[in-house]
Amino acid sequence: MASSKDILTILELSAHLRVHPTTIYRLLREGRIPGFRVGSAWRFSRRAIEIWEHEQADPSGGKSAPARKPKGRKARK
Repeated sequence: MASSKDILTILELSAHLRVHPTTIYRLLREGRIPGFRVGSAWRFSRRAIEIWEHEQADPSGGKSAPARKPKGRKARK
């Protein structure tokens, strides 16, 4: 059985990630963060969030990422 330390609420997760709770709801809606519902409340497995965080830090799985195009306005001729 999971202890209360193993399961996070929206507020606990937003504090952990240092983002607004609305950001957590947006990530959930987009299916970009692992979570589950208990009634009408969202809960998060600490272990699943740790795995997700590592994937976000290195989404290529150790492979080198292709070079990105620089952002900004195009030069006019």
